[in-house]
Amino acid sequence: MIEIQGLSKTFKLFHRPLDRFFEAVTGKCRHTSYHALQDISFQVAPGEVLGVLGRNGAGKSTLLKLLTGVLLPDSGTIHIDGRITGLLELGTGFNPELTGLQNITANGLMLGMSHEEIDAKRDTIVEFSELGGYIDEPLRTYSSGMSMRLAFAIAIHADPRCFLVDEALSVGDGYFQQKCMKRIREFKNGGGSILFVSHDLNAVKMLCDRALVIEGGQLAYNGNADDAVNLYNRIMARQAEEEEGRHQQRNDRAYGSGEISVVDGSLFGENSLSSTLASGERLELDLTLEAREAVDDVTLGVLIRDRFGQDIFGVNTFQLGQTFSLRAGERQQARLRLDANIAPGKYTVTVALHSREHHLEDCYWWCDSYLQFEVAGYKQHLFSGICRLPTDIQMTPVAAAQHAGQPTERQESQS
Repeated sequence: MIEIQGLSKTFKLFHRPLDRFFEAVTGKCRHTSYHALQDISFQVAPGEVLGVLGRNGAGKSTLLKLLTGVLLPDSGTIHIDGRITGLLELGTGFNPELTGLQNITANGLMLGMSHEEIDAKRDTIVEFSELGGYIDEPLRTYSSGMSMRLAFAIAIHADPRCFLVDEALSVGDGYFQQKCMKRIREFKNGGGSILFVSHDLNAVKMLCDRALVIEGGQLAYNGNADDAVNLYNRIMARQAEEEEGRHQQRNDRAYGSGEISVVDGSLFGENSLSSTLASGERLELDLTLEAREAVDDVTLGVLIRDRFGQDIFGVNTFQLGQTFSLRAGERQQARLRLDANIAPGKYTVTVALHSREHHLEDCYWWCDSYLQFEVAGYKQHLFSGICRLPTDIQMTPVAAAQHAGQPTERQESQS
């Protein structure tokens, strides 16, 4: 269990190194204060995964360093049951001149393991890292992915009760990331507490029970992971607008700079003519757009999410090679048609209007869960998973000679 109460951390920023010396000698303030964290409070229960979201500089890394004891807080309390380990900045605690095997010992001791524990688990750590003969090579010869493999293997086998995962995990290849995720789920099911810091929004939705959003060193949200991701998206969109001197106009569900918006929308199945349709049926979305100001570069995008909040498909007119413009006061009707080759269940449609490829450039209008629909039953053949992919299976008889291990005509011609 992790329990944080009123955690704050402030750093002194000096314009030049000499100012630090002058302040120490004269006692006069020569610095500015940067409040990295201000009055942060939350809990992570046993067997719970808590996501942490925030843009760069929000205070996420400072929080992890405080939890692991790398930094000391200015105020507040930190209570952690048992040993805490994790992946912070890539390479933390490693000596590049030592071999991978030697770093297992050195890093294990730093994490609080005894020599006996390290000796008992060394082979298991090496096997999990899958580094093979590289384990006897200096760490300076490792790629970032190899270093991550070793760091994760050591941290997860240190028998922690609390585990911290930062963006360092993202440098691994897809196979090892899946292996790590499986091990994290096993750790969770065993009652371990996990703090998961990532910009991978789908991973946060799928893995985390709850999520925090930290903005400007303060706790902006603590609750449902889907809502946390939506708030994070709003913060990122607002950042782009603030850089251009714009201000967002918001209502309960939509936000954006407001030059253009969706004023009406509906969806229905081609055959059902309702918001409930069969898997494989054509889904049609009708949207009415209205411009408050003239806009020359408009991209219309939709994003379909399942009941877990996982993004399953998104597309926009820019990706399709289409752009359009509206005059001030003009309305346009947009109809989107797509085959709903997705599994039965409930889904939402997020609608966005922005410039170019994504909403980080100019976010005119964005609304999460603007429309909803349900897929019930199958129009075509059954399938497993979340989506149907066109599949062709062909069965071809095997020649008797080939089946018996004799070379075929093609093999003879190649020899």
